[in-house]
Amino acid sequence: MLFVLGGNGTHAGANAIHNECRKRRLKVSIIGVPKTIDNDILLMDKTFGFDTAVEEAQRAINSAYIEAHSAYHGIGIVKLMGRDSGFIAMHASLASGQIDICLIPEVPFNIHGPRGVLSYLKYLIETKGSAVVCVAEGAGQNLLRKTNATDASGNTVFRDIGVYIQQETKKHFKEIGVHADVKYIDPTYMIRACRANASDGIFCTVLAQNAVHGAFAGYSGITVGTCNTHYAYFPIPEVIALPKLVDSNSRMWHRCLTATGQPDFI
Repeated sequence: MLFVLGGNGTHAGANAIHNECRKRRLKVSIIGVPKTIDNDILLMDKTFGFDTAVEEAQRAINSAYIEAHSAYHGIGIVKLMGRDSGFIAMHASLASGQIDICLIPEVPFNIHGPRGVLSYLKYLIETKGSAVVCVAEGAGQNLLRKTNATDASGNTVFRDIGVYIQQETKKHFKEIGVHADVKYIDPTYMIRACRANASDGIFCTVLAQNAVHGAFAGYSGITVGTCNTHYAYFPIPEVIALPKLVDSNSRMWHRCLTATGQPDFI
């Protein structure tokens, strides 16, 4: 029995091992356990690590909020993980109640122009005196110069959207002659490398137990997770076909927009 813990890339590897074991007619059971803070595995309600990441992100957002509200015309920018999907940024923004602008990969936006992010930041500075921005790492990549570099998993190495927004914000306010105190926080690995909270601890235990039950029942090439609040087994090829994305027409994204009060930036 081989239990494989990880996200889409790890599950793709588990599927390859499963197929090779079948080809060699080996009596090996391959079972996946969805562990990724990005919550981007298809068909599943959530993955192990997501709740903890959202909770830990609150610290970074609160720090940005305090920095922004403690300074004259303060602007706090927080970059959170999320290559293809903005679940962490969306849920963290909704949970904190301190975010004015939430930017995710699934929803396009402009930085410049009359309806751009910078124009709205100027409005927030004039009306509220401060602003807090939360951006997912994969957001706005179309605004940055492409890179041909790839990481060890074959994923394209993204440009730093957080640093870009920070630099453009400073530049914009300097050009229009308005003082802005911009603070940038990137808590990437502090969010990823921390102890699981109670909710995730229980969730992982139940996932592990169900994974073992599946292996002893003779299953292979499957992963365990929750679907519509029920624990279930999923064929690995089905869940790695595509990454799960935030639906920009979903109630949850609209709840986030209501909480932030932000307009469309297109």
